[in-house]
Amino acid sequence: MADDVVYNRIAMLRAERGISRRQLSDALGVHYQTVGYLERGEYSPSLHLALKIAEYFEVPAEVVFSTKPFPRIGA
Repeated sequence: MADDVVYNRIAMLRAERGISRRQLSDALGVHYQTVGYLERGEYSPSLHLALKIAEYFEVPAEVVFSTKPFPRIGA
């Protein structure tokens, strides 16, 4: 169901900070492919994992995740 989609800015945050998928997955304790699934929206994180990701990037969870698509940069 489309209403269950969780949008995220994980790839953007990683790119901004020069962090690889492997580095992020190691820090979170998940498989590096999980980071790819999350970034592509193929998998929605548990609340615990979502909070860990936000903590890792030192931003509020709503900066990383949303139930609505994020506006395009420069839009």
